[in-house]
Amino acid sequence: MRLKGNDHFKLKMTVLASFTIALFFASFMVGRFAISPRLVLNIILSNFLAIPQDWNTTLNTVVLQVRLPRIVLGILVGGALSVAGASYQTLFKNPMVSPDILGVSAGAAFGAALAMINNAFWWQIQLMAFVFGIIAVVVAYTIAYVFGKNTITVLILAGIVVSSLFQSLLSILKTLADTNNALPAITYWLMGSLGKSKIEDVLIILPMLAFSLLLIFIYRNQIDVLAAGEDEARTMGVNVPLVKLVVIVSSTLMTVSTVSVCGIIGWVGMVVPHIARMLTGASFSKLAVTSFFVGGAFLLTIDNVIRGIEGVELPLGVLTALVGTPVFVLLLSRVKKGWS
Repeated sequence: MRLKGNDHFKLKMTVLASFTIALFFASFMVGRFAISPRLVLNIILSNFLAIPQDWNTTLNTVVLQVRLPRIVLGILVGGALSVAGASYQTLFKNPMVSPDILGVSAGAAFGAALAMINNAFWWQIQLMAFVFGIIAVVVAYTIAYVFGKNTITVLILAGIVVSSLFQSLLSILKTLADTNNALPAITYWLMGSLGKSKIEDVLIILPMLAFSLLLIFIYRNQIDVLAAGEDEARTMGVNVPLVKLVVIVSSTLMTVSTVSVCGIIGWVGMVVPHIARMLTGASFSKLAVTSFFVGGAFLLTIDNVIRGIEGVELPLGVLTALVGTPVFVLLLSRVKKGWS
């Protein structure tokens, strides 16, 4: 029996969701304490149900305060960056676009570095990264709106200009930073990590990710139409400026919220959408969902590899680049065919 298009997509999503759930529980087995999925489930449920506690309290701490926030953040960060990348690639009709195209990562990096050289607390570093990431995108969008009537080409150029500006400012801060404390902290933050993940981080970014994903879901059909071209979209009654603003706002919120809690993680938002496109095609409504699951599973797998290495914790962004670069090279031939 041959499956119809929608049934085939639902089957793929069921498989991807099941794989992500299985990977979620398997991730608790990585590390010094190999905790079984059944015990993980019991520990989590014991906070809501009257389950007899027949395990060591240390395991309770490891599961709820150490591994659970890190694993959940791995899925959320990977999924959010991938959806943001897919949204931007669809909007700009460019397979080389990544979520930091409008300077959000450069702005967030400057904000975090500025806080670090002033010996700020961790939450202040996160706040500064979030604020300056938003500022960078607002400046880029304003430049494009004033000088280019908000055209896609001028918007990309504005993002490049703003990104270069904040990277220059970041270089100045790194020059002025204390080489014993601040500079190493800035360098490590720039390479990305989930090592400082806390349940508070999950609670902070979850509302922003939910809001952004809801916006993307509501306007998914209009984004699909916009991918065919702005003139075609206008003839079909799409409010082009509004849809473009929705994509930029939602993608920026997803990117800056993830960057603020775990630093800069490259390649995920660029590579994963291409993998998702190979699985479900170019339809944005299907691409966004697929990108979330593939991105979450991808980043969580990379983080599991990092946690599995004893003695040293490699920066997450470094490993995603090592894996993402050859994968992207392999995808280039297919990308050329699919976007030509």
